[in-house]
Amino acid sequence: MNRIAIVTDSTVCMPQSLIDENELHIVPLSVIWDGKSYLDGFEISPAVFYERLQNSKTNPTTSQPSVHDFYELFKSLLDKGYDVLCIVLSSKLSGTYDMANTARLDLSESRIAVVDSQTASLPMGMVVLEVARELKQNDLSLAEAEALTYKLLEKTEVFFAVDTLEHLHRGGRIGGAAKFLGTLIGLRPVLTIKDGKVDAVDKVRTTRRARERIIELMVEKFGESANLRFLGVTSSSVEEAAAVVSQEAEKHFVADRVVYADLSPVIGVHLGPGAIGLVCIGK
Repeated sequence: MNRIAIVTDSTVCMPQSLIDENELHIVPLSVIWDGKSYLDGFEISPAVFYERLQNSKTNPTTSQPSVHDFYELFKSLLDKGYDVLCIVLSSKLSGTYDMANTARLDLSESRIAVVDSQTASLPMGMVVLEVARELKQNDLSLAEAEALTYKLLEKTEVFFAVDTLEHLHRGGRIGGAAKFLGTLIGLRPVLTIKDGKVDAVDKVRTTRRARERIIELMVEKFGESANLRFLGVTSSSVEEAAAVVSQEAEKHFVADRVVYADLSPVIGVHLGPGAIGLVCIGK
């Protein structure tokens, strides 16, 4: 029987049914708003967050988990006889990886593996789900599970459209998209995550065209009618538009699994409302 527990952070924002089904352990980041701290997805849901964001005159910020948060969870799992595979968002977007790795060094280095996913949100979440599936079907060692994680991350691609770069710029996560600042009057940016950072791909005239463009870019990446392990769509408060993107994307690919997830409040702080992301893992 496999005794590897998977730990990840709250930016995966998975439906609770998938968290329970795959026995995932979630360490939350926090949203700081008007002097109060809310655990991402635990004390503030996407629905509540995006409704408040639309009407708020103040801007929320985010905070990473502490070393203690990871230490306590890791120790509990080790005490129960598990090895731990921890997969967290990019170290270039958050200090979460450093906190998890420090906790690993304080405990048992040989029984804990911490992976810097170099991505975030649904791209990371889909890899987590695929690793969980493999662990259920195969008796992998911790080293094998870690190697599989990196292999899947290499096959993962994300393109996303946002209405504005304001939130990324304000939060300091703008990365390579900074070259679009000041050039987007009347235009919509199309972005990706490259080498762990947000990067610019294209800019188009309308929101609708941006959402079409992310599908085109994915087809260019994997090929028409490509077989995929996963196809996923995530959005911030635009579920109907995300459903359209998902339906259109499914016309171009054959996917073993299709997943939809809201963008977590922490990710929403940096992307703002109206963002849609398309994610694929190739075979």
